Amino acid sequence: MSAGTHKRTARIRRHGRVRKKVRGTPERPRLAVFRSNRHIVAQVIDDVSGTTLAAASSVEPQLRDLGVTGGVVAAGRVGAIVAERAKAVGVSRVVFDRGGFQYHGRVAAVAAAARDAGLEL
Repeated sequence: MSAGTHKRTARIRRHGRVRKKVRGTPERPRLAVFRSNRHIVAQVIDDVSGTTLAAASSVEPQLRDLGVTGGVVAAGRVGAIVAERAKAVGVSRVVFDRGGFQYHGRVAAVAAAARDAGLEL
């Protein structure tokens, strides 16, 4: 097993452990974060009905124009945008799902920006 494969498998195992405890309900959906080397994605998910209520990504044209799509600045903007969209659909409280990633850097920036934009984590 290569180092990259092992790293990905370990993250998926960690994410499984997190998901045992973190469930999104209609009253308090799950704010799930995924990061790659180039981009970051945040989704507000209702696990009971299996629907995505709001989403934002650094792949979107308004964020791609910034130039840097994988950094902390882009992650902060993704967090703010997903919080605005969640509030537009009537969601004010979410439970945070770090996706098996360390709560540091870009993942923490998404959470902080969402908090600053008015979501209760």
